[in-house]
Amino acid sequence: MHERVDPASSTKTRTPLFGKLYCAKLASMKTGFHIAILLSAGLIWSCSPKPEKAQDAFFTNLSALCGKSFAGKLVSTNQADKDLRDSPMVMHVQTCTGDTLHIPFHIADNRSRTWILTKTDTGLRLKHRHNHEDGHADKVTMYGGYTLDMGSANRQTFPVDQYSKDMFMKNGLDVSVTNIWAVEITNTIFAYELRRENRHFRVEFDLSQTVETPRAPW
Repeated sequence: MHERVDPASSTKTRTPLFGKLYCAKLASMKTGFHIAILLSAGLIWSCSPKPEKAQDAFFTNLSALCGKSFAGKLVSTNQADKDLRDSPMVMHVQTCTGDTLHIPFHIADNRSRTWILTKTDTGLRLKHRHNHEDGHADKVTMYGGYTLDMGSANRQTFPVDQYSKDMFMKNGLDVSVTNIWAVEITNTIFAYELRRENRHFRVEFDLSQTVETPRAPW
């Protein structure tokens, strides 16, 4: 016998050691009569799978793209990004482990950027790695933020963290201390977004067609 705690009453109730056998038996039953008997006996409480958390579902959706590359484009209209409007863009879900995804983001011949998404004990983390062409790290790198809510299976937001705020202030980027990043994935697009007051940057990638794997990031 195993014990479980009823979340509504915080009291312990006993459940059968052979619950898996009852679930298998339930799957083969054809009549409501048999199911009703098991329900009344409290023997199939564990047959229904637990719903997947939104953040886990999001990470799973993104992990399904591992090894693939997709072309994208700028879809936001801020004047600050006008020079990027016609620039070719490619994202490559390069490496995937159980809790971390590395996604290089190339703009034309600039291969300095990699997005790093990581599962943490409290949610998800997004970091931006910036390297120079010779491989050494830029002075502004590994900035980003953590999720503060559950989000959805399709969209997660990452308000700037304190480490990044300190880095921005140290390097004269005070305007960036209110950054909020977002990552989206649907059946048709992957999107990366940055928002703050008077600033909106968003790129979207077409998931309906893969492209040739780009060269490795710097």
